[in-house]
Parts: sequence; structure tokens; C-alpha cells
Amino acid sequence: MTLDLPAPAAITAAGSRPRLYRVAGLDISLTGTGVATLGGTTRIPTKGRRKDTILERHTRLKHIATTVLEAVGDVDLACVEGPVSYSTPGGSTWDRGGLWWRIVAALLERGIPVAVIPPTTRAKYATGSGASRKVAVLEAAQHRYGAVLESDDEADALVLRAMGLHWLEQPLAEVPDGHRAALAGVQWPDREAVTLR
Repeated sequence: MTLDLPAPAAITAAGSRPRLYRVAGLDISLTGTGVATLGGTTRIPTKGRRKDTILERHTRLKHIATTVLEAVGDVDLACVEGPVSYSTPGGSTWDRGGLWWRIVAALLERGIPVAVIPPTTRAKYATGSGASRKVAVLEAAQHRYGAVLESDDEADALVLRAMGLHWLEQPLAEVPDGHRAALAGVQWPDREAVTLR
């Protein structure tokens, strides 16, 4: 579970308390999708086999997508890790791409703006280097945000969420300039589309 640090207000009505934008970070995966929201982080694990039938594969993807969307709930912005490029496609390439699009399409259909963040950009924001491995991102996330994280999937999701909040001028924590520069490498939605829901 994560703890949010105080951050500047986005919009404040007279006499009301400022609130954080509700931003979700999603590290979409067939084996363990990480989700980070204002309520904390979670990992949604599943297992499959190469010999699974098309119906079994469909059922698995539907389960992952449904569970992820329930965990996300209604948010102002979803920050999703972009698809990884594979020089040699494996047996799960179609399933990974299908799952990614299934979740992203459902978010967009709900009217939730989506930011797409490349894996190297996420790593650069977390550690200062786009070549950092997942363990380095996990360690950086735990240190910077004071979070207790049980997996690198949750760490990735938390960093994705932190990037979205930073873009919305509500950073979870101070980050060095070199890390902050990673925000320029994100495919952000139109800022006007991100409203407090």
C-alpha cells in the first residue's frame, strides 16, 4: 500500500478542500498486472499455458481486464505503460497486445483520458536512467514514496501514477530535473480532457 504526500491543489472552489486528481497507474501484464490508485497498489496475478485453447485464453483476458477495471474505478486520468516491442514475437504476443487494447479501449469508452508511457520513460522518471532494470525501479519507488511494495509490477504502476500526478502539477515527491525530463517522452492526452470527475 502507498501513502500520498501532500501536494498542491488542482482546482479549489470557495470554501471547499482541495483534492488530488484521481490518477491510476497500470502496468498491464498477462502474468501480473500492477495497479496504483489513490487507495494504494495491488497486483493481479494470473497463469496460462501455451497449450490453452482459444476459449481459455479469452476467459483469462476477460478476467484480467474486468479485475483491472474494477480496481481502477472512476479516475480523472489513467497512465498506462506502453506496449513493449518484441523483435522475436513469442506465443503470447497476440494475447499481450489484445489485453492491452482491451483495457485501454474500456478506459476510453468510460471517458477516462489515457496517457501512454513507454517502459524506458517510466524507468527514467524513477531512476534517472531509461535502461534501469525493474529491481532498480522497485527500490527507487520504495525510497522516494515511502511505499511498501510487494512486487515490481506494483512499483511500475506507482511510478506511472506519480508521473501522471506530476504532469498535472501535483507531484507525489520531488524528483531531480533529469528524472522530470522523462515527462516529455509521454503520449499525454489533451490537458483540457483531464477534469476532476
